[in-house]
Amino acid sequence: QVQLQESGPGLVKPSQTLSLTCTASGGSITTNVYTWNWIRQSPGKGLEWMGFIRYDGSTGYSPSLKSRTSISRDTSKNQFSLALSSVTPDDTAVYYCARFLRATLNWDYWGQGTQVTVSS
Repeated sequence: QVQLQESGPGLVKPSQTLSLTCTASGGSITTNVYTWNWIRQSPGKGLEWMGFIRYDGSTGYSPSLKSRTSISRDTSKNQFSLALSSVTPDDTAVYYCARFLRATLNWDYWGQGTQVTVSS
């Protein structure tokens, strides 16, 4: 059973960098059939995919967020992290980490989500 758990500050000031970590248990983030993703949902809006990191450390980002987003990993801790720079109140959202199985195009595991509010 794979479990994903997001962690990080719940409150970030405007213009600062939002940093979150996803800890995976029950499965290695270096397994090559998956990508490890960050997704968010702002109030009143749908889910927005932000980006992923692959088993080999390569990354891909949403074009709309690419200039402000960085995803990295710590394989020794089986964690991957999100950094979103220059945040504004529009970045207030519930942030999720999720695993995507490429063979079946299926989102098979999600974290419970963590609320991040951008406010001074």
